[in-house]
Amino acid sequence: MSRRDERRRRIEGSFEEFRKAVAAALGNASREHRLLADERARDMFEVILRGDGVDRALADPLLADALANPLFEQQLARALIDRVEAFREWSERGPDQLTALVDAAGAGPASWPPEAWLGAPGAADGGEGVPELWRIGTGVVRGAPEPQRFPVAVPLLDHSHLHVSSTHESRAAAEALVEGLLLRVLSHFQPGLVHVHVWDVGQLTGALPGLYPLTRAGLLTVHDPARLHELLDELSDHIRRVHTGVLTEGHQSVRAVGGRRTEPWRVAVLFGNRQPLREEHQQQLQRVARNGLAAGIQLFIVDIPVTVNSPIETVTIAADQSATCTMTGKHVAVALDPPLPRAQVPRACAAIADQREERRNRLSTFADLLPERFWREDSSAGVLAPVGFLEGEPVHVGLGDTSPHALIGGPSGSGKTNFLYAMLGSLAARYAPDELELYLLDFKEGVSFAQFAPGRKDPTWLPHARLVGVNVNTDREFGVALLAFLADEMRRRADAAKRHEVTKLEQLREEDPHGHWPRIVAVIDEFQYLFGERDQVTAQATQLLEDVARRGRSQGIHLVLSSQDVSGIEGFWGKSAIFEQFTVRIALPKARRVLAEPQNDAAVELPRWHAVVNHESGVRPGNEVARIPDATARGTFDALQAELHRLRPADLTEPILFDGSKVPALRALPDFQALRPVRGGSPTVLLGQVIDVAGSAAKVRFARTPGRNIAVLGSLADDAAGVLGGAALSLARQHEPGEAQFTLACLAEDAWPHAQRLAKRLSDAGHTVESVGLDGVRELVDNTAARITASMTGETGAPLSPHYLVVYAVDAAHTLLEAKDPTTRASGVDGLRTVLKHGPENRTHVLGWWRGAQRLKNSLSPGVYDDIGAWIAFDIQGKELLSFGPEQVMAWSPRPRRGLFFDRFEHSRPQVVIPFDTGEET
Repeated sequence: MSRRDERRRRIEGSFEEFRKAVAAALGNASREHRLLADERARDMFEVILRGDGVDRALADPLLADALANPLFEQQLARALIDRVEAFREWSERGPDQLTALVDAAGAGPASWPPEAWLGAPGAADGGEGVPELWRIGTGVVRGAPEPQRFPVAVPLLDHSHLHVSSTHESRAAAEALVEGLLLRVLSHFQPGLVHVHVWDVGQLTGALPGLYPLTRAGLLTVHDPARLHELLDELSDHIRRVHTGVLTEGHQSVRAVGGRRTEPWRVAVLFGNRQPLREEHQQQLQRVARNGLAAGIQLFIVDIPVTVNSPIETVTIAADQSATCTMTGKHVAVALDPPLPRAQVPRACAAIADQREERRNRLSTFADLLPERFWREDSSAGVLAPVGFLEGEPVHVGLGDTSPHALIGGPSGSGKTNFLYAMLGSLAARYAPDELELYLLDFKEGVSFAQFAPGRKDPTWLPHARLVGVNVNTDREFGVALLAFLADEMRRRADAAKRHEVTKLEQLREEDPHGHWPRIVAVIDEFQYLFGERDQVTAQATQLLEDVARRGRSQGIHLVLSSQDVSGIEGFWGKSAIFEQFTVRIALPKARRVLAEPQNDAAVELPRWHAVVNHESGVRPGNEVARIPDATARGTFDALQAELHRLRPADLTEPILFDGSKVPALRALPDFQALRPVRGGSPTVLLGQVIDVAGSAAKVRFARTPGRNIAVLGSLADDAAGVLGGAALSLARQHEPGEAQFTLACLAEDAWPHAQRLAKRLSDAGHTVESVGLDGVRELVDNTAARITASMTGETGAPLSPHYLVVYAVDAAHTLLEAKDPTTRASGVDGLRTVLKHGPENRTHVLGWWRGAQRLKNSLSPGVYDDIGAWIAFDIQGKELLSFGPEQVMAWSPRPRRGLFFDRFEHSRPQVVIPFDTGEET
């Protein structure tokens, strides 16, 4: 073989091997492709099988060849097995779980069988709240091997609208469905909380005829089929009113406001003919649907093609009366509940109407203002409580961020006190003491609020009351003190809000859930007394009231001011920053200027036991006329207080009681009880009770510095004795027995009983007590002055012990003290001035009573008044005190059992003080 032939043979062999390799590769690729195609086909078949359901696939002629193909046997078998397993799990637990769910979310008439509620309106109101689901029938899963029925329910009120689609043959079933749902809703709540509107494009009458008895009670309105726009306009106006009058605290819906619902639901039922509405009606219906749920509007739309941007549940009823709904999906066949018994529907509606009429005509009582269970409401966003009734429905007063303060007006005998009791009782029953605190102040010469504090006959007290002030008609300073306290509390809350980076109380409570941040409502009855005179008190009250009224709203502090006549209060009406904050106005019969006069004169013809409640700053559209039940009779507020007192927390303290007609007892004063022996420090003298919220004592610190003496000025021994006795007894509590010396010099006959009682109490406490009369006063002054002089010059070795000179009627000894010593030519007045000037530095202090301002000046060096560092003046005009204090003393006019206190080293302005009753103190 030639070389060429050998090469050709090798080439042909190589090509043959290549062809075999290519053929093998192509064969493998074809086989892999076929396997992938088979796998893809099986996957697609399984998708179709599981997507459409095994039963539908088995019945589909287009899938017959595939079902017979052995290629898909495994997928078909697996789907059948999975279906059986799935239905086994569903059959074992599913129906019971759904039944339990509907029972829990649709309690009461929302899910009960009709025989349990039909004809018994209000069967579940107050106890079950607002159901989330409402029953329409029973369902069964299509194709289940062992079909088991379960209840089917749909969301309605506040959650979703309802759209019902039917055929000509199933229209009656659709109407029966709507009628059944309406009866369930109407029967669940107390009559009046649900109003129904019906519009039928095809007929003026005839739609839902069984509901017509509701019309006589105003619960059903049938609208003209040619005037759909009027119904839609009415619903739109209602939505606007709710948004401007109810959803004012940042809430997104009426449901979110909390508490018992004050705004009734409006259910609008629209029956169509499967034809679209006119374009303008369709757009307006879409707006109502989009905004209505938040405002309490529920739409039942039957056979009207509609697309809305709002939650809507759809029920589709086929010609064979079977139904599906979006709640359960297309794989559940729904059998609608049978129509309600035809004869029972109008009777049930008549019962609802009768109860509604009965509630409207019934004379409501104080008990009707109270909730079924106490202290269930949350005050984070505000407080809301009924105060009366309008046609049987409650009329509420609300205080919050947008309605911060209330103004109440009514002449004497108009029922103002009764209204306050009704409002306070309703609030106290709904909000626990840690949700609401009350500060109550009555400027009248009466005890309207005294009941809220413990008394001799009735030891109970209102747990919410933190301060009760009565008989304060002459103590306008107490009103200023209350406003100052509220201003301080407002700033404290504002600082806390700033730390938590929030702006209002509701947010602060969210950020600081463990803090104590209750709403505060301060009620000031006859507040016009605060502005009764053009003086410093009125100026302070105006400034503080403006501050609290303007800024208190965001910190949960609300003012309720009431008056017989507010028309002449210049300090109130002249300040728009104050006036505009009082958006809640309550006008009692014949009240003047509380409402927006002259446009709103609703109070002029108002009958007794009624009030106009207005949350719109008094303009006429905001009027609600309410009948106020009797809240002051026996068994009304007093019974409520007794029950709330029984429920109070164990650690809750009694309210502070300030009674302007009573003299404070020294022993009961917390500042006195807190005194203990002072070692190495300066004792504190208690002179009387300051007119403030805390009931604090007027204090003077007896440091070893010049001027630490006390003068009592006035002509009455009882007033002076109250101050001197309280001062001496408070000092005695701060020294161990025998540590201090008390010298009591009584220079006036009418003071002897007081001095003797004080000497006995000091002796009983273990202290050294020396008593002298007019005949011994010169010797006392000379000896004391000599002892002080010796101490100053270092002639005495041991330091002087505390020595307190309590002198009654110092000026009575002035003639005796004027006499000069023949040897030294020094008079007793000189000695007294030495004691006053240098005594405090040497632990000797004078507590003296002078019966006039000029008499005190005679005891002092000419033009030198700072040796008396602190003084209390009683029946002395302010102009006589100018030498001893700031210009504010000019405004002082004497009042019984009230003194003007000033400490030149501590105060910038004087304070009003009530002297103690030390009667039986030991």
